[in-house]
Amino acid sequence: MGTAPAQIPTSFGHELRACLRCRLVKTYDQFRESGCENCPFFKMDGDNERVVDCTTPNFNGLSFHFIFLETKTFALNVTFLSLLALFEIFSVDWFLSMISVMDPARSWAARWLRVGRFVPGCYTLAVSEALPEDLQTLCEEVHVQYVPPKRV
Repeated sequence: MGTAPAQIPTSFGHELRACLRCRLVKTYDQFRESGCENCPFFKMDGDNERVVDCTTPNFNGLSFHFIFLETKTFALNVTFLSLLALFEIFSVDWFLSMISVMDPARSWAARWLRVGRFVPGCYTLAVSEALPEDLQTLCEEVHVQYVPPKRV
């Protein structure tokens, strides 16, 4: 996993999908063209069926949008899916349930969402499906952690 940023989604709406392992958000076409920057071992690029197996259009979240300059002590109540972060500019789009992270290693919000070690990009706050068993096995084989979504 490098530091080059992931592709930013080129459109918003029904064509957006999230990687079931890392929650990176891109369009279906972007996943098909270049795969997932955090999960190259899934080999999604050029494989329509693999893109469908490894990604989901189902995101969870609230419905409002804001962009802010993070400060040292900015915080909201965690009960309302809040974010706390340190000195970076990023946006949270609750309508699409996404966070755009410029510097994942420095962002408390990125670490809280477990995307702190991934490439900069747009990430969903939560996915509602689990990775298929064969792909979970693949993660184990390549020694990459997979954390299934929490059931509510």
